[in-house]
Amino acid sequence: MDYDEFLVANARLVILKELSKWPDGRLNEADLAIVLDAFAYRRSREWVRTQLNKMAELGAVSTERRGTVTIATITRAGLDHVERRSVIEGIATPSPEA
Repeated sequence: MDYDEFLVANARLVILKELSKWPDGRLNEADLAIVLDAFAYRRSREWVRTQLNKMAELGAVSTERRGTVTIATITRAGLDHVERRSVIEGIATPSPEA
């Protein structure tokens, strides 16, 4: 894995962890871009949308379009990944809880 792939995999994990914190497991791409920025992943909404689409292909999230905005919802597979019950290739594996 090269450094760019490493960064993308980690950014996807940040997205999944954030989605898992919300009661309905949903956030829009603009809110996720702000979360990523807080973790020093300064990326455009288009980049976030691309990652959400890839994560949907991997089965970690489902997406829906509302006007010009993409909304992501964590899936059971995505939650299992965050909780270390399974592994989704292309998304960094979470560290064990201390």
